[in-house]
Amino acid sequence: MPAHMEKDVKKGERIAKRLARAGVASRREVERMIEAGRVIVNGKKLDSPALNVTDVDDILVDNRPVAAKEPARLWRYHKPAGLVTSARDEKGRATVFDRLPPELPRVMSVGRLDLTSEGLLLLTNDGELKRKLELPSTGWVRKYRVRANGNASDQRLQPLRDGITVGGERFQPMSVDFDKQSGANVWLTIGLREGKNREIRRALEEVGLIVNRLIRVSYGPFQLGDLARGGVEEIRPKILRDQLGLKREPEAERPQGGRPNGPRVRVQSGRNSPGVSLRGKKRGSRNS
Repeated sequence: MPAHMEKDVKKGERIAKRLARAGVASRREVERMIEAGRVIVNGKKLDSPALNVTDVDDILVDNRPVAAKEPARLWRYHKPAGLVTSARDEKGRATVFDRLPPELPRVMSVGRLDLTSEGLLLLTNDGELKRKLELPSTGWVRKYRVRANGNASDQRLQPLRDGITVGGERFQPMSVDFDKQSGANVWLTIGLREGKNREIRRALEEVGLIVNRLIRVSYGPFQLGDLARGGVEEIRPKILRDQLGLKREPEAERPQGGRPNGPRVRVQSGRNSPGVSLRGKKRGSRNS
């Protein structure tokens, strides 16, 4: 390793972590960007993520300067069905990021909801926070209201509660509550602590139930509540700190006025809500 790089690794933070914190992309995505020659530090194009940087370093991504670190922020978004949860779609389909308010800063989704799924999607400007919230080690339960074609019984649903293997892939036990049978469809409330690709749909299909509507109603302590479809609301900073154990950001890192950078966005109908259950109660989960 060159001498200047040996010196750099003793201070600051890794370039991938720095860019993730700035909301550029996740660490893995940043590493791919570096390999593609898209990151420049102090006039030199990087070819390796093995570099530490500090606030005095000049960093460019795609020849654009990277903004100073901002406090970690988190938003609730009520994703409608029919939108892709990715920055770009190779098939040209509309993405959730195409429909976000223009005043929102650059954000990343915490996990995904597939094309036909709807409900609560968390958004953040902080790559490290995104990574933390996605890890199963948080122990957070993600709850869904699920409508499926078919008749449900305890015997049919028990394999989901025990843990089921689908196509050679093992799914961890889920909590499964029967809500009601409505004609040819059954409504269930399902909770899980990990989010493998199309996990609920695949698991239910394995026991003979075909999902035709899937709504995420909570992600850990954060609730969908009465947030209107397509609506966005920022989680209050104090609630975010309390729920995640984050330290209060120094006032110097905030813009004048003491508020986080950018406006507080709330595009929704209904009463203002922090979108979090502090005492284990849900706020008006959708039942449609």
